[in-house]
Amino acid sequence: MSETSLWLTISSAILQQTMGDHAPVAVEEYEYEGLPPNFTLAENMAAGAFAGIAEHTLMYPFDLLKTRLQVINPSPNGLYTGVSNALSTITKVEGVGSLWRGISSVALGAGPAHAVYFATYEAVKQAMGGNMGNEHHPLAAATSGACATIASDALMNPFDVIKQRMQVHGSVYRSIAQCTRTVYRNEGLAAFYISYPTTLCMTVPFTALQFTAYESLSKIINPGKGYDPITHCTSGALAGAFAAGLTTPLDVIKTLLQTRGTARDVEIRSAKGLFRAGAIIKQQHGYAGFFRGLRPRIITTMPSTAICWSSYEMAKAYFIRHQDD
Repeated sequence: MSETSLWLTISSAILQQTMGDHAPVAVEEYEYEGLPPNFTLAENMAAGAFAGIAEHTLMYPFDLLKTRLQVINPSPNGLYTGVSNALSTITKVEGVGSLWRGISSVALGAGPAHAVYFATYEAVKQAMGGNMGNEHHPLAAATSGACATIASDALMNPFDVIKQRMQVHGSVYRSIAQCTRTVYRNEGLAAFYISYPTTLCMTVPFTALQFTAYESLSKIINPGKGYDPITHCTSGALAGAFAAGLTTPLDVIKTLLQTRGTARDVEIRSAKGLFRAGAIIKQQHGYAGFFRGLRPRIITTMPSTAICWSSYEMAKAYFIRHQDD
């Protein structure tokens, strides 16, 4: 199956779930995009947690493929020529279940992290006037996105490290507890945050770009600001692809730092910090090395952000509709 076919299959599934009566749903007395005065923090965080778990669990196999393709100097049996080759090789040699190795780490971390993520996003956007009128508010969108990712990544980073340690080819870890104990014993607490500065260098611009694009696309496609699953799905997918493509080099550096403990290369195992990791990639693979896994990253991100935004907006609309009940 080609990479394009994989994306089309995923897109079709998402659209089938959101089809039906998809006309924008009007909300009385206040605009849907703006939160009503009595919209509680708990409701906002619940919507965010729902979105995070839905996004990460549904797209997890493709996230694993991205990690495998981004690893620098993998073992001979861990070399793949592309997404299709990686998918067929992994399922044939390791079994279909291996595509979900490490998902428990994401399931535990994604809910709380995304709850913090969207709660921060809505609070900052509201404070900066991002919900006022039909005008575009790129500064409010970018700032709220940046603040959201700084807060959520502090919580999610350790879970992400564990996830990628379990995703790489030849991983000896069979549970979150085993992985956590081994990494802590061999590398210390710092190993869970070695990539945090790099993660922020990637996710802050990624989120700022994504939120700005999402807010702008939503206002163009759905000027009435009603709840419209097709609008949220489309805007989320396009915004995610745009942001993912521009931030892939930083994602490659992050993967190197988070998986360094499993590397055979002594230089990679001793890498510390963004610039040293970047220098190793440049030295071993040239500038092309910074775009390893670009295609699976975009293939993964488009449906991921489509699912995330659709799930979040659906949960938000649910809480808004039932407030008066």
